Amino acid sequence: MNLCSRRPRLLAAVSTGIIAAYLFYPEHRQHLFGLIPYAFLFACPLLHFFHRGHHHGQHRRSGEQRL
Repeated sequence: MNLCSRRPRLLAAVSTGIIAAYLFYPEHRQHLFGLIPYAFLFACPLLHFFHRGHHHGQHRRSGEQRL
């Protein structure tokens, strides 16, 4: 499958998503805005979980080991 054969499907999927979002937004606006604080609370542990091994700014010398 090359790009030319995927393009109509992608365009149809994106168009359907945009139309659905436009139609559902007025009816469910209150519900979506009410979930924003919970989304932030849910995102914090996920960010800590996925970024736990990076330790930016804590460089060790060659002889030191991690505790």
